[in-house]
Amino acid sequence: MRVEVLTGQALEAALDDVARLRIAVFRAFPYLYDGDLAYERGYLQTYRDSPGAVLVGAFDGDRLVGAATGTPMEDHADDFAGAFAGTGYDLGDVFYCAESVLLPEYRARGIGHRFFDLREAHGRALNRRYSAFCGVVRPEDHPLRPEGYAPLDPFWRKRGYVPLDGAVARFRWKDVDQDVETVKPLQVWLREM
Repeated sequence: MRVEVLTGQALEAALDDVARLRIAVFRAFPYLYDGDLAYERGYLQTYRDSPGAVLVGAFDGDRLVGAATGTPMEDHADDFAGAFAGTGYDLGDVFYCAESVLLPEYRARGIGHRFFDLREAHGRALNRRYSAFCGVVRPEDHPLRPEGYAPLDPFWRKRGYVPLDGAVARFRWKDVDQDVETVKPLQVWLREM
């Protein structure tokens, strides 16, 4: 098992595998994402276009089993950056830690921490002061919430992240139990690096 930072051509070469991981992992609660490869390729274009993008890959042999991405906030989708309006934070100071996806059988091995460590180091190398990400907000009584579901809030708080008051992004995707895309709220979490 190895975890490594990919940028440039290595990052680009891995994006179809990242797309497949996103489709598989985000199908579970709380995302409930019913995605497809065409949508994923369009979404992941941000990482091809941003010179400050990073992909942290977790590999079992040559197989990508987990990935975490990040970009300077101003390079990411307006849906996320717009959540910062009125917060007093300059987007040029924020590194956005986007998705972290890891196949279930590889969890609880410290890889999630490694994902954050390496993305935050990349953000600091770009002279970013803050690290941020968005977490999906679902109601406690959501009908598809699995019994025994444990939110990741304690993990994020242990790393020093806190919800940024009033900073909620809105993003559209199709849920596994829906026929059309709907808007979902995503809470912005932030920490000073």
